[in-house]
Amino acid sequence: MAKGLSELAERAKITVVSGPFGAGKTNIAVNIALALSANGKNCRVADLDTVNPYFRSADNEQMLAALGVETLIPEFANTNVDIPALPRDYNRIFTGEGYSICDVGGDADGASVLGVSHDDYLEAGYAMYFVYNRFRPLTAEPADALEMLRHIERVSGLKFRGIINNSNLGAETTAETVREGIPFANELAAASGLPLEITVSPEWVSLPGTAVIKDITKKLF
Repeated sequence: MAKGLSELAERAKITVVSGPFGAGKTNIAVNIALALSANGKNCRVADLDTVNPYFRSADNEQMLAALGVETLIPEFANTNVDIPALPRDYNRIFTGEGYSICDVGGDADGASVLGVSHDDYLEAGYAMYFVYNRFRPLTAEPADALEMLRHIERVSGLKFRGIINNSNLGAETTAETVREGIPFANELAAASGLPLEITVSPEWVSLPGTAVIKDITKKLF
């Protein structure tokens, strides 16, 4: 297999997963936690999505807990009073044993939550990755994705370390779908000056040279 998600996450105490709406950030965050757990690493997933409560890493709380993965979720997540809020035990991102994976809301609005604890991320050590999906209309072109990437950096005060290529069409994803996204992800990497760290593919594709991930998060339909 190509470079794995666990290897990526072990570079820093905190892995921040950010990017545009619909890029698949939550699915990537949960898969990173699964990869770390499979390698015997202590880790937690922090649900920091204060923008769109529909797609939440909190949805996978029971599955993650069964694997020994701690979840930090807002108190009212997935209830009738779900409101924008940070987890009550938010500080465990920085103080908890092992690794933390932060699932951040989409676009710059979602990334603004990172600015609340800017200095804490710097002190603890973080690596922030931009999740790119060639097949999302607003960031299909690398130039548009680059603009979003830079906007997130400005709002959060943090810098991206690399790009995770998650180009997919959901259940309709084929090997050709994944291959088609790679040149666009490489173009974004070149324009941003960041490395294309990893390309992922779903289990039913399992394209050689990619990191295979589970399709875990819930769907709109």
